[in-house]
Amino acid sequence: MTGATPLLEVTDLRKTFRLGGQRTGSERAEILAANDVGFTLAAGESLAIVGESGSGKTTVARMLVGLERPSSGTIRFAGSDRSEPPRNAREARLRAREIQIVFQDPYTSLDPRQHVADGLARCVRLHSRLGPAERRGRVADLLDQVGLSDREGRALPRELSGGQRQRVAIARALAAEPLLLVLDEAVSALDVSIQAQVLNLLLDIRGDTGIGYIVISHDLAVVRELTENALVMYRGSIVERSPTPTLLSHPLHPYTRLLMSSIPRPGWTPTRRPATGDDDDEDQDQGCVFRSRCSQAHDRCLETPPTVTVGRATARCWLLETAPDRVPSDSQGEHGATGGGSPPAAPSMTQRLST
Repeated sequence: MTGATPLLEVTDLRKTFRLGGQRTGSERAEILAANDVGFTLAAGESLAIVGESGSGKTTVARMLVGLERPSSGTIRFAGSDRSEPPRNAREARLRAREIQIVFQDPYTSLDPRQHVADGLARCVRLHSRLGPAERRGRVADLLDQVGLSDREGRALPRELSGGQRQRVAIARALAAEPLLLVLDEAVSALDVSIQAQVLNLLLDIRGDTGIGYIVISHDLAVVRELTENALVMYRGSIVERSPTPTLLSHPLHPYTRLLMSSIPRPGWTPTRRPATGDDDDEDQDQGCVFRSRCSQAHDRCLETPPTVTVGRATARCWLLETAPDRVPSDSQGEHGATGGGSPPAAPSMTQRLST
């Protein structure tokens, strides 16, 4: 990999799933989970993919690590094509040393019958040529790296807390010494105080190793802590991309503003979102995917929206074509944001812990 080659390059990634038992005419119905998704990531960088449930962010994560096969598009890691399944076990192990994933629920991703240290030793043996004594030393280092002791190493997953199990899942991913770690809602199932501990751990690991992160999350406080850049997905499409601080302080797309306005905070009053149609009836290949939920939708939204650039941020929205510095103020008010200005910034983890 040269200095000019991105660590990860995703181009026009698309994934469709067939719906069992549902047919349109003579064809089985399909759902478009990812639609022309593209981005690049340099070595050591951290990127967030943000969106609500069903936005397609986890499908993208699963394609990146090879758990789903793209319907079309390319995934290149350090210049090598990773769009197709590995041809043999050797190539599969090589790819595992490039990228690893930490899932939302650590308990279901750990073997309930295997002691923690034994599971880590198995991963080390699979991805290295260390001898027995060196493997034991490597396992001890991994436990220490994630803040666990030998006592937790001798335990079964069911004997650990949720936060401890997630630390084990992180240690197992690090055992392959990957260049990139995908964190798929990795702290969303944990209490806020435990979330803060795991986030601090991830920051420390990144500082020590230079590993890159792709953070899949609906939680903007987590995104704030871990990433420099962010993508916002809705119904399989990227609607906005921006440096994370800019996204959280000056969101452009109406959907991003809706996400920001939906964060519970002191004095927050939830409101019903406006709707002008049914999402399920819309063709994701035509027009704006957010038009049925946008109070400012108009006839032009039936056409493919332009990509508007504001500084280092871009968003796909017809509203921004005429006013690229902001979404119209009445749209902000409809979505729960402060009239005429940006919605309140996402609270930091420190602010959460203090409330």
